[in-house]
Amino acid sequence: MNTDTTDPARHRNGNRRRDRGRTPDPERERHLARRRAQRTRALRPWLLLAPALAVLAVLLLWPLLRVVLLSFQDYGLRQIYTGTSNYTGLDNYRTLLGDSALWSTVLPNTVVFAVVCVALTVITGTLVALLLQRLGTVWRVICSTVIMMAWAMPAVTGTYVWIWIFDPLNGIVSGGLDSLGLIEPRETNWFTDRWSFYAIATLNVVHHGFPFVAITVFAGLLTIPRELPEAALMDGANAWQRFWKITVPTIKPVFMVVTILSTIWDFKVFAQIYLMPGGSGSNPDIFNLGVWSYHQSFVKNQYGMGSAIAVLLTLLLLAITVAYIRALFKERDEL
Repeated sequence: MNTDTTDPARHRNGNRRRDRGRTPDPERERHLARRRAQRTRALRPWLLLAPALAVLAVLLLWPLLRVVLLSFQDYGLRQIYTGTSNYTGLDNYRTLLGDSALWSTVLPNTVVFAVVCVALTVITGTLVALLLQRLGTVWRVICSTVIMMAWAMPAVTGTYVWIWIFDPLNGIVSGGLDSLGLIEPRETNWFTDRWSFYAIATLNVVHHGFPFVAITVFAGLLTIPRELPEAALMDGANAWQRFWKITVPTIKPVFMVVTILSTIWDFKVFAQIYLMPGGSGSNPDIFNLGVWSYHQSFVKNQYGMGSAIAVLLTLLLLAITVAYIRALFKERDEL
């Protein structure tokens, strides 16, 4: 009798017998186990972040995409009521970049104000951090609590406090200068002049922002080994040399972080400008990009133009942030 050596059943049975007789490769099993563990570790953070990322996508990405889409439209009240879209391409951006008010008033107000506020906030916060480092435990707790109260105060509340301080008739500044015979309160309004307006806004923003810098820099100062400044003191270095040659290079990443965050916050300041007298639109000379975008959108009902201004502000902030982050990573790679 002829036997069919190609019978599939006999072939499978032979493979099973060979597999049962094959010795497992421990090295291959360990390699597969390591790969599974790596995939699990790589996937686990994203699974934990998935709910938060979904919320961010709904609350941030979709509104941002909507603003970008509106910036390419001639969108006003008529489009709101009819639900139609009127895409005009880059017309809003051409009109915006061709507006002399952008280059002569709005952009200088935004950039100069933000640069001054960031510089004063970082300097003031650093000085307060150095003061906290020198204080004893009790006074350090008291001072930290007091400055944190300034940070915890809402921007709206802080703005109205500064409005009251500089009120032309009843403010303590006008009253004090009037008692010295330096001004006539009824003839002096701090909020109508562009420079005095932004000087008050700068005091408001710095007062509200320096506690964050102070606490953050103070935390960075605690990481500096005591041997470094002590060795520099023994070598004859004065206080400024110790700060510039030891403190700044050691905690430079901390300074970079607080500078980045302060820049983002101060470039998009809105409440501190809008709530001050004249900031809501009656004085166009004090517009910054945030207030101008709001005015174009909700006062003039030109939502397309307001969205284009908002996109311009976002691109400006992204450019500054990317530059700071690149400098931060470059500094870290050089260490």
